[in-house]
Amino acid sequence: MDEIRKVNTISETHDLIGYAKPNHPLISVIDFSKIDTENIQDHPKTITGFYSIHLKNFNPTCNWVYGRKKFDFQEGTLVFLAPGQVTSVQSNNSNNERSGWALLFHPDLIRGTQLGEKIKNYTFFSYDVNEALHLSEQEKVLLTELVKTLEHELNTNIDKHSKTLLVSNVELILNYCNRYYDRQFITRSNENKDVIVKLEKYLDQYFDNEDNLEKGIPAAGDCAQALNISTNYLGDLLRKETGKNTQEHIHTFIIERAKSVLLSSNSSVKEIAYELGFNYPQYFNKLFKQKTGLTPAEYRKFN
Repeated sequence: MDEIRKVNTISETHDLIGYAKPNHPLISVIDFSKIDTENIQDHPKTITGFYSIHLKNFNPTCNWVYGRKKFDFQEGTLVFLAPGQVTSVQSNNSNNERSGWALLFHPDLIRGTQLGEKIKNYTFFSYDVNEALHLSEQEKVLLTELVKTLEHELNTNIDKHSKTLLVSNVELILNYCNRYYDRQFITRSNENKDVIVKLEKYLDQYFDNEDNLEKGIPAAGDCAQALNISTNYLGDLLRKETGKNTQEHIHTFIIERAKSVLLSSNSSVKEIAYELGFNYPQYFNKLFKQKTGLTPAEYRKFN
């Protein structure tokens, strides 16, 4: 079993890559062009104790393993990592000239602040496979300028305003990232529609298999795993495309299937509920009425 390296502080990260000591213990900006290329090497599985945003602005690609998934960290992409996530990096041609940056900030920096209360709303920190943020040149320039502004504040003598300004700058960067992810959902609309088609196919296959239904109704995480994307990314994608989250899609699918069964069989409502994976028929009745305005028995009667 591969050993997992734990890096709890930002200072430890600087030491590992031979980078200058950070000016602040809870936040730093790393300039990739200032790292000695001899220090760039394959990293074993690592768990960090802080948030990080990485912009790689050079070729070739690096293979990032995020959890148990792998994707190419290509030029001009952002990757987001949250505390406790397992990653490893396989770099190629480390002697090539490098540029780009990494913004690291510890949870203690935002603890007790407005950003700390809503950090979980930035769902891209929990994305995993093939979900890097692909930036346009204009977006890349703007984010880099924002990071430089934050870095300037880090190089300023600490005073009573420092924490507020640092946290505000981090939040501004995250809000722009939110905007750019929304843009990416739109510009990759065809790919998103393919995901919706695959979701429908998965649900069809799931409900056609009696062994699956013995496990119950599939959860959002089951659907995401089957589609090889993260739960949050699938939920965000579906909301952008359809206005409904994953669970709502699952429920809509179940109700449409239930309507067909109610009108094409003589099975009791209770039997149909069990056939659709419900452990409790009363929950099926409640969901059906919530979605249609009628109970299953009423729907069968009036149709």
